[in-house]
Amino acid sequence: MRQRFYYLLEIQYLGYRLHGWQRQPGFKTVEGLVKKTLKFVLGETKFKILGASRTDTMVSAHKAAFELFVDHEPLENMADFLVIFNNNLPQDIRALSIKEVNSKFNIIQHPKQKEYLYLFAYGRKSHPFAAPLLATFLEPLNVDVMMAGAKMFEGFKSFHNYCTKPSEKTVLVRQIDLCEIVPNEEITASFFPDRTYLLRVQGSGFLRNQIRLMMGGLVMLGRGELSLEDIERSFDPEVNMLINYIAPGSGLILNKIDFS
Repeated sequence: MRQRFYYLLEIQYLGYRLHGWQRQPGFKTVEGLVKKTLKFVLGETKFKILGASRTDTMVSAHKAAFELFVDHEPLENMADFLVIFNNNLPQDIRALSIKEVNSKFNIIQHPKQKEYLYLFAYGRKSHPFAAPLLATFLEPLNVDVMMAGAKMFEGFKSFHNYCTKPSEKTVLVRQIDLCEIVPNEEITASFFPDRTYLLRVQGSGFLRNQIRLMMGGLVMLGRGELSLEDIERSFDPEVNMLINYIAPGSGLILNKIDFS
């Protein structure tokens, strides 16, 4: 009978040159580079991995996670493995920690809460060095009304207008525990504009492109293309609104995943 060993790894990565988490033939992805490195480090050992979140193209992660399944023999020394794994990963991916879990752990079902940040500025073009982490909207934005609109996403609501390509089985009603726009003091750099903002969203799970569409709707609100009443109506299951602006992926960061 085959014996299997289970490990939870936390990682972080800069997504600007990558085509998201999921492996795709002909493209550099986080999953593809992680698996390539593991094949080199583990040699002939059979393994597979499963990620906790499928981030989009150009989306970064301050703290993401994946589960490593190793067949037949356990890792000899997890601390040594982490060092060797890191030494062979590309510079824009770093493994933060590793711990052994049991067969009952399910990385898809187990997370209790995820937090995403969306960093942005507006009004004038930012330094090119800021592009991997910060979306810049050149037009004026009414940030005060965007702050009010962000709070309206909190609660147990239908996000059918904030999802791309849902299937018949997609659960469109989700719980948002926190949604706020605040001045950005969390991720800063000397080449960032003097004034930047972040959208913080917390919840247990999100739909495809949900946060980028939420940010897109808030940008439309800040431009005056939508009203606060429109945002409120967008949660009505009977109302189909054209939220057609998906905010750029480069401003989105998976900030943390809580497995406790």
